Amino acid sequence: MLKHLFIYIILFACIQQALAQEDGVIALDLPVRNGLRFNRYAINPTFSFVREQNRYVSFSNKRQWVQFDDAPNTYLFGYSGRFRENIGAGIGLFQQDYGVLTSFGGILNFAYNVVLNRDSNLTFGMNLGFYQSGINEGRVVTNFPDPSLDNIPTQSVMAINPGINYGTAFFDFGLSVNNLVAYNFKTSALIEDNPEQSIGAHVMYTGYMNTRGFLDQSKFSTLIKSDFKKDNTVLSGIVMLTVPKGIWAQVGYNTLYGVSAGIGLNLTKEIALEYNYEQAIGDLAEFGNSHEITLAYKFKKSYRYNYADDDDEEALIMPSRRANGIATRRQTSKNSNRPRVVRQPRTVRENTVEIDPNGVEVNRPDDTPVADSDTNVEQQRLEAEEAARMIAEQEAEAARRAEEARLKAEAEAKLKAEQEAEAARLAEEARLKAERERQARLAEQRRLQAEEAARIKAEQEAEQARIAEEARLKAEAEAKLKEEQEAEAARLLAEQEAQAKQAEEARLAEEAEARAKAEREEDIAMQELDGVLIPVAKDREALEMKNLTELTEKTRIEQQNLLDQLKAKVAIKQQDLDDLKEENDLSEQGIVVAPRAFKSITAENREIEALKVNIDNILRSQGMKITELENVYNERLKTVRDKEDEVNAYYLSKINELKAAQEQTLSARTDLFSNLETIKVATEIERKRRISRAAYDNEQVRYEKDRRTLDMIRQITPRSTTPLRAEDFDSGEVLRNIQILKGVNNADNGYYLVIAVHSDVAKRDEFLRKAVASGQTNIDFFFDVNSSKYYIYYSKYDSIEAANRGLAAKGSQPYNVNMSVVKIED
Repeated sequence: MLKHLFIYIILFACIQQALAQEDGVIALDLPVRNGLRFNRYAINPTFSFVREQNRYVSFSNKRQWVQFDDAPNTYLFGYSGRFRENIGAGIGLFQQDYGVLTSFGGILNFAYNVVLNRDSNLTFGMNLGFYQSGINEGRVVTNFPDPSLDNIPTQSVMAINPGINYGTAFFDFGLSVNNLVAYNFKTSALIEDNPEQSIGAHVMYTGYMNTRGFLDQSKFSTLIKSDFKKDNTVLSGIVMLTVPKGIWAQVGYNTLYGVSAGIGLNLTKEIALEYNYEQAIGDLAEFGNSHEITLAYKFKKSYRYNYADDDDEEALIMPSRRANGIATRRQTSKNSNRPRVVRQPRTVRENTVEIDPNGVEVNRPDDTPVADSDTNVEQQRLEAEEAARMIAEQEAEAARRAEEARLKAEAEAKLKAEQEAEAARLAEEARLKAERERQARLAEQRRLQAEEAARIKAEQEAEQARIAEEARLKAEAEAKLKEEQEAEAARLLAEQEAQAKQAEEARLAEEAEARAKAEREEDIAMQELDGVLIPVAKDREALEMKNLTELTEKTRIEQQNLLDQLKAKVAIKQQDLDDLKEENDLSEQGIVVAPRAFKSITAENREIEALKVNIDNILRSQGMKITELENVYNERLKTVRDKEDEVNAYYLSKINELKAAQEQTLSARTDLFSNLETIKVATEIERKRRISRAAYDNEQVRYEKDRRTLDMIRQITPRSTTPLRAEDFDSGEVLRNIQILKGVNNADNGYYLVIAVHSDVAKRDEFLRKAVASGQTNIDFFFDVNSSKYYIYYSKYDSIEAANRGLAAKGSQPYNVNMSVVKIED
């Protein structure tokens, strides 16, 4: 009793640790860790698909630490496996008992596979679990009330376990997240600090033994897995050997639960039984052993999947074999066709007449006694004479027929010889005629080929000359434009420097003149400026404000002139944009407009940039002058504090007026600069429209020319009299993996079996001629404008599976050596 109580306390402590601080909540953790045969989706969600060929219905029972009462016990019923070429799925129902706690629920599994290439697969999977956990009152046995048990409610939990697996020919690498999300419907919150939340990583190897005897073609599987939890890391490994006789064995090790071993066998072709034994070691050594037994049923199918272990396994109880229903044909005896001998005896005096197989009478001795009467003698004589006459007639008839047969045979032989001679003569005439026609046809084909080659060469030389001439003219135009731009830049720079120098000289002269004038008019109380009377005082600040006011007025006029010039440039830019847009619109409608006169856009842009710089400089200068005027005004307020003073009032009003005008100028400058940017963006869009239209026209011309060349090669290229070898074909660029092309014009979406890739037109045509000469008349190609390459093919498919089948059946044709799959999509 004390031993059971001690164990109960240990188990209850372990269970409480697993509750993730949620009353009555048990974390989702199915103890499927000792086998690689059934319910593998509980190890990683992708394993319902990975290397799976069949579907199973299974029932498992896992009893842990059986030496203790109320030890953990798990029942699992599942249906899982491969359902489509790229889909695996499963469903499971389970019940787990942990002492007085019980968890009951189900798991939905789904896995989807993506084929990367012939031996590479990427599989995604997810397990969605929903279960209830709480106290099983029927298992509570206590002699005293336990309030802690009364406060544990029944909880409903949903858990999500995603996973991924990358598989090659023999290896699989994968990750999974156990209890990524665990949502408690009772509390409407996620379960935090879940001790069973972990990241699982695995490496699996699957191979076959090539030996003799009992172990021949046995499958060898190894799984190494690690679970990274918050507080610790659990490592495990399983090794399984499956013999084709229908028997398998497996051993494993887990750093937390200990070592395990198991064996399984096929009772029939559909029914299998498996048993696993687990022994705790380390910290759990006192817990003892665990047992797991599984009964499974395999569903038959009539097809095979790719990326799966398609093993032919036997069974302990073999199914009965039925007769194949093929009847054995009786053989005819060799003697059955032999002619029967018909014997026709007739009685004569001393001999018996027989008729042999050729109808000739044959006499043989006969010991039958002859009657002595005359009548019998005469009768026998007459019969003998009659027989002799008949024999003579038969011999004469036979000789006549033999002579007729001889004459007929001679006539037939003579006729046959004459017919054979006539046939030989006609055949020779036909051969000579065919040879003459063939020679004439070859000569004509050579002539056409020479003409076509000369034409193509002439076109290529003309095209190269045109391109060279265009490049020369372009280089000259660019050089000329560069010289013009440099000259224009130098001129503008010189003008700007001269203008700046003149402006500075004018400013200095104006300032000197203003100072002299101020000195002359010190005693004048009022001065008229632009029709406005300006009060003048003799103090320094008043005179300085007067000079600054005159300078700001002149700068304001210069600002306005520069803004007017920029407005004119903006209007010109807007008109150019409107003309370009109208030209593009009309071109798309098929209306051809006359090209506009050449205008140096670079020079125009440089003038605009110079105006922008001048405007910014003069705005900055005007702002500094206004600030200086305001500072002088504030200095005078220190000595002449009365704001109602005529001088102070006038210049305060002037300062406000200048600030308002400056704000308006800044706003106009911002609007003009913004309009320029808007026009620039719109002009670039319209320019790209024109370039795209021109590129489209050029692409159509190239496509029509390529079609004419292909048709000509198909028509005039003769069949080669000697077989061509793979060394005779230049396939150009070799594609190792499936290549995806987008934006290919004049070609439908799909999977193409490409046999050559060329950028050079001459090499493309040479490959096409040799392929046609080898008998491939369906040869074709498409052009990828993004890479400027020609892709040559003769087969196209709508699916990757069909394309792979066509690739596998490419045969030994010399032009198929570097065949690969290219996909075209939008």
